[in-house]
Amino acid sequence: MAITDAPTLGKGERISSKKKIDRLFGGGHSKSMSAFPLRAVYAVMAREKGDAEAAMMVSVSKRMFKRAVKRNRVKRQVREAYRLNKKVLAGVLENIADKQLLVAFIWIDDKLHTSAHVHRKVRNILERIAERISNGKMPKA
Repeated sequence: MAITDAPTLGKGERISSKKKIDRLFGGGHSKSMSAFPLRAVYAVMAREKGDAEAAMMVSVSKRMFKRAVKRNRVKRQVREAYRLNKKVLAGVLENIADKQLLVAFIWIDDKLHTSAHVHRKVRNILERIAERISNGKMPKA
């Protein structure tokens, strides 16, 4: 599955496997970066048949927002920002054809932000990840 021009975010582009989540957060093979109010943890791992070139997940702690409505709003904003800006990664991911990029976005602020602000921060993170991968500084999970 390749990143296409159509801005969609299907099931295959979301991290839902406990094994992948454990490999992303454990073992010391991942890298992280922040663009307040987001922190991104990412790793490059071997791609299995049928996997997308890039997969993502969003985490918003109950400690940050007690109400599920606010947590869900933030998750929707981040997913939408990723969906519209994932094309930033397309050129870099073609160079690592047998690998998959896993990215977890973690919300680290206790305040809501505008969608435009979230879009800028997600794009900033994706551009920095693409730059690191193209420079050969990619973590291997």
